[in-house]
Parts: sequence; C-alpha cells; structure tokens
Amino acid sequence: MLVFVTTVVLYVFGFVFLYGVIRLGVRHGIEDVEAQRAQLARAEQLAAYQDRTFARENAFLTGS
Repeated sequence: MLVFVTTVVLYVFGFVFLYGVIRLGVRHGIEDVEAQRAQLARAEQLAAYQDRTFARENAFLTGS
C-alpha cells in the first residue's frame, strides 16, 4: 500500500512539474516573440527613414 501511495504521489507531482516547465517555456517563448516583433518594427522604421533620406539626398536617382 505504501508503494502504491508513493507511486501515485510521485506520478501526480511529475505531472505538476511538467505542467510548470511547459508553462514556463511557453511564457519565455512568447516574451521572445514579442521582443523580436518590437525589434523588427524598429528595423522597418529605420529602413523607411533611410530610404527617405537616401531619396532626398540623391534626388537625381529617383527621377524627381
């Protein structure tokens, strides 16, 4: 009986532990995606600014 109770307790704690590990991994993954999304948005804004600056400084290339 003691072996059965010990097995059940370890089994339940194992699932609780796995749930916590998976939840932690998903949370960190979502944080990484959000951080990368902000970096990509910033890079896009910077590229647009550089394109406008280049076009303004080199108007003869744009045909204007």
